Amino acid sequence: MTNAGAAVLAGRAVLVTGGSSGIGRAIALAAARAGADVALTFHRNEEGARGVEREIHAIGRRAVVLHADLRDDRSAPVAGEAALEALGRLDVWVNNAGADILTGPAAALSDVEKLDLLLAVDLRGTILASWYAARLLGSRDDGGVIINMSWDHVLTGMAGLNPQLFAAVKGGVLAFSKSLARSVAPRVRVNVLAPGWIETSYAAGLEDTNQKLHRRVVESTPLKRWGTPEDVAGAAVFLASPAAAFLTGQTMLVGGGVVM
Repeated sequence: MTNAGAAVLAGRAVLVTGGSSGIGRAIALAAARAGADVALTFHRNEEGARGVEREIHAIGRRAVVLHADLRDDRSAPVAGEAALEALGRLDVWVNNAGADILTGPAAALSDVEKLDLLLAVDLRGTILASWYAARLLGSRDDGGVIINMSWDHVLTGMAGLNPQLFAAVKGGVLAFSKSLARSVAPRVRVNVLAPGWIETSYAAGLEDTNQKLHRRVVESTPLKRWGTPEDVAGAAVFLASPAAAFLTGQTMLVGGGVVM
């Protein structure tokens, strides 16, 4: 699905929130390799976003970098209008941005502060951006695609405080997306990606601090490895492409079979 020779998104424009690193970066680059022009937002990591922009230009596609704080009600409209002005169109909106409570400064927040941050960014931010994207894409003659980001373990649960927090907000994203898909069909398709254990900054830290857990993830995964951001990006490109034209309201688990 990530074959650079398969320009399945040729002539399209994709907006990816949180596109400066990790899964968002991989989705932005995969979309460009599939033939799309790309708008990507960042909150704090402008340097990373500019690096992605340079990589997209090297692929031969247009890119625009936009600042967005999803806690701000105006962030989605401002980003969408700027992307439209720069790229001339928008066909796909990927709500990837999320609060990181596992690494960095937010890891030191209290439990309630972590909950409030996740609710504001991952759930409320996704809902507001989805509403805006649905209006924007729904006004087009050929409609468009919204892809929202959940978590595979919302379907089974996982013990621990942080999993409880993620299950609450990412479960909300999944349930909201199903109702949105029914509301905006047939002009706009809405689907959900639910990654599992993916090699992002948290996983990289585990290799240094908790190798036992890192190995246990591999052992418990039917496909016997951690996932990569590119695994998620391949699924995103598929959902954004004409090959998924008869899919809406669906959740694609990208977790190596841990949750089935």
